[in-house]
Amino acid sequence: MLYIITFHTSFPNVKQNVVDYYMPAKSAIKAPRTYHHGDLRDALIDAALKLVETEGPEAVNFNALAKTLGVSQAAPYRHFADREALLTAVATKAFQTTSANFRRKLKRKSTRSKLAQLAHAYLNFGLNEFGIYRLLYMSRLLRHADTNSDLYRAADAGFDLVLETIDTALDDMTRRRIALRFWTSLHGAVMLAEQGILPARIHQISVNELVDELIADTERAITTAAKGH
Repeated sequence: MLYIITFHTSFPNVKQNVVDYYMPAKSAIKAPRTYHHGDLRDALIDAALKLVETEGPEAVNFNALAKTLGVSQAAPYRHFADREALLTAVATKAFQTTSANFRRKLKRKSTRSKLAQLAHAYLNFGLNEFGIYRLLYMSRLLRHADTNSDLYRAADAGFDLVLETIDTALDDMTRRRIALRFWTSLHGAVMLAEQGILPARIHQISVNELVDELIADTERAITTAAKGH
């Protein structure tokens, strides 16, 4: 608010000095940032993703994001009905990005089997990017997602990566059972290791060794199943 105080005085500079004192500098007045319709939606997802990476899913809230992006408090609601809708979009993007990263890693030359490459890629991801990992695998977003939703399809694509490492000569249900046993065991190892709650008696066994044993067990199961066919 601008207050102008006029003094009747013989000193001509008094009025100007008082006005300048109460008038904020033009450079201090920041205009709200403007985004094209789709740009703000993408900016909200990217900003929320960074928060999840550094502070975990709990840190995501519309007020903080609006402040970070320099938009009004109401602006995020034009794109997402609530926090869960935003996190669903963030998780969808994270699943897609993660799957694409794993596919690139699987194309690299390695002495390891594809199953081993994938297992250790997931292990490293889970231990080094646990905020994202928790959003994807330890939230209730997937439980509430429709099977035809973008989120569900993006998550399913991650499981398809595991299926692709299982002998395609096996029947579909056998492959899925082997993949699911491997998948659940791998995620269990990642979560227990990250939380530091692996049983004390086996602390001398590293999580990498544990995952290597899981890989070996799974590959034996694949070989046994193949002989049965």
